[in-house]
Amino acid sequence: MSKTDLYPRIKSRGAVFLDRDGTIIREVNYLSRLADIELLPRAAAAIAELNRLQVPVILVSNQSGIARGKFNLDFVDAAHRLLQEMLTRDGAHLDDFFFCPHHPTAGQAPFKKVCDCRKPEPGLLYAAAARHQLELTQSYVVGDKLLDIELARRVGGKGLLVETGHGLREKEKISAGEIEPDFIAADLYDAVNWILTDLEKGK
Repeated sequence: MSKTDLYPRIKSRGAVFLDRDGTIIREVNYLSRLADIELLPRAAAAIAELNRLQVPVILVSNQSGIARGKFNLDFVDAAHRLLQEMLTRDGAHLDDFFFCPHHPTAGQAPFKKVCDCRKPEPGLLYAAAARHQLELTQSYVVGDKLLDIELARRVGGKGLLVETGHGLREKEKISAGEIEPDFIAADLYDAVNWILTDLEKGK
């Protein structure tokens, strides 16, 4: 069976959820300038492969810089528009964007609050599932922090840690008893290859 034959099963089952900073784009510590947005090597190619198979690819990101006053909602929207434009130039696209602007202790109201959307809380995934009719237990979460792996666990999906961004530092925590990913990938492209192989096994 070819990879393109995966589509009917994938579409009805799940999606691939991607963290943003350190996973798709370079980590710059509270991105606040559009000029600092830089796609990581092979990230667009990885997303394009999922697009080719019509697997939903959805960004889910904590953006507590909004609560902390480092940037505002309009900036995040502009950053995501630019990110989409950059991906489109490389033949790829994200199907949707979800982000949490909150922080439980930093900043000012209305963004200083305990919420259900700050990863690893699963609110962003539930919102995406409702909008796109997704089965979260058949989905994957890819990110450079172990909280992305915890997020996957909370919805019954699979979590992959990439070694880009904060990934290598987060990887060191695993031996100390932290949650263990389903796979540790060199980068997003490596992660997507693992996901496609895993989907083949589930046929």
